[in-house]
Amino acid sequence: MTGISLSEAVTKLTAEDPRFALGTADIRGTSYRVFKNLPDHTHAMMTNSRSAQGNGALEYLVFENQRWTYSAFQHDVDRMAHRLHHDFGVSQGTRVAIAMRNCPAFLIAIMAISALGGVTVFLNAWWITKELDYALRDSAARLIIADDDRAERLAALKKPLSLSVISLGTAHADGGTVLSKWLMGCDIDYPTPGINPDEDFAIMYSSGTTGNPKGVVQTHRGAISAVYTWLMQSVMAPLIDPPPSDAPPPPRPVVLIVTPLFHVTATHPMFLLSMPAGAKLVVMHKWCAETAARLIEDEQVTRFLGVPTQSADLMAAAERLGLSLSTLSYIGAGGAKRPAAQVGDLIQQFPQAQIATGWGMTETNANGIGLIGDDYLEHPGAAGRLYPPVQEIRFLDDDGRVVAPGEVGEITVKSPCNMRKYLNKPKETANTLHEGWLRTGDLGRINDNGIITIVDRKKNIIIRGGENIACLDVEGALHRHPDVLEACAFALPDDRLGEVVGASVQCSEKPVTQDALQTFLTGQIAHFKVPIRIWIQSDPLPRGATDKLDRRTIQATCHGDFVSSEGKN
Repeated sequence: MTGISLSEAVTKLTAEDPRFALGTADIRGTSYRVFKNLPDHTHAMMTNSRSAQGNGALEYLVFENQRWTYSAFQHDVDRMAHRLHHDFGVSQGTRVAIAMRNCPAFLIAIMAISALGGVTVFLNAWWITKELDYALRDSAARLIIADDDRAERLAALKKPLSLSVISLGTAHADGGTVLSKWLMGCDIDYPTPGINPDEDFAIMYSSGTTGNPKGVVQTHRGAISAVYTWLMQSVMAPLIDPPPSDAPPPPRPVVLIVTPLFHVTATHPMFLLSMPAGAKLVVMHKWCAETAARLIEDEQVTRFLGVPTQSADLMAAAERLGLSLSTLSYIGAGGAKRPAAQVGDLIQQFPQAQIATGWGMTETNANGIGLIGDDYLEHPGAAGRLYPPVQEIRFLDDDGRVVAPGEVGEITVKSPCNMRKYLNKPKETANTLHEGWLRTGDLGRINDNGIITIVDRKKNIIIRGGENIACLDVEGALHRHPDVLEACAFALPDDRLGEVVGASVQCSEKPVTQDALQTFLTGQIAHFKVPIRIWIQSDPLPRGATDKLDRRTIQATCHGDFVSSEGKN
């Protein structure tokens, strides 16, 4: 069978498959191209997905020694929604925070909050108490579902913020509600509000250039539009590259979730997509390459998506254990750019799998661009093609003018997947969103074949193994040391993580060591933000013509010293 082109596949599906039929909608005063037959909200999407999940009978969720059918998962969602409403008054618009590592309760909580029309506030499980305090004050969430470690970090905040904490584990001395006991034997009745597609679904925090994280407000339409965009790509794939006529039917998708669920890369293209895609989920509590390799073999996992570091770790673990991981048909990367050499290595070790990369943002509900298969092998340094059909893209110069193909400009996207706003930050929102277009802060170019390459970023962000770190966040913590006069944070290259944090500081005449600064920072910011190398000097840091720190010069100087030092080791 001969395949058809991408544009032909888009035309065919949007005309013939009701799920992907297109229309237009006015969203907050701007006209967008949209999927016109989407479920109104995420809870409706879960309900409508029962048919794709064997009318609820298929095994849906695996975590360690626990297993759920889709019906059992829905039942636990209903039980939690009942408790949240009747015990804590959660209703339409209520913000409920989640602070925990990966576990089934995380997924159940997201959908239970959604069923009531509430808004899930995702808190980074690596944050220390000070960072949690900021996000809770910013979001005004006063009910939190947490695991034991996070519950301990929240204990000091309960009284000043009037928090109610639902704990996953054993009862705490402060009387927190224990989830397992809380859900036993409860009813499943609760009000089901009429939720508008453009009402808020979630708040996810993304590191920004201002130091404090920014609360990205996502709507139901935004999240579901992204889900159906990815679903459409999977339906188009066999039309573009048809399998042999005698090929057996493809196996049911089985997805291994290794990325923290407080990241959009895990929640949207993995968890939310799994429901209408009819996929099974295997959830890891935390990353361990050897455990991942064994789970892929035991559960016949077909799809793996993680940061490039995890792809490299998986290759090494599979080789150590003598495992072929032959069920893998897709190995994707998100959150950070995959090293070009890794593409060929993955193809060589897993020839049966399609190797892919993707680029998206919390602000776009993770939707964006991607490359897979031969296209990716031919362009291993590229980020991808724009996912059709509801997105538009353009590249702008510093004056906001569209640049020609092949020229570098800021990547700007328009789609119903875009965020509604930054929470409590009208200035940042206005600078980022204009007439439906979202300025990403990433610089790139597009060639005549529609392949996009990201060449730099305008914003001062370090991407460490998929974690976004604001330079100003690190600098602000350094400035709290009494002997630091000024500080500049920047990215250093790392073979495993892509980038790590470095910093240069000017200190007072009092002697200060790198070890002392790193120890100080462990109580100020999360561990992954602490610089691995700090250059200490007594002279002022270089500044540019506008008297701002010359970050690029400082970075280049330290980078050269870093590379030289690494080479000597």
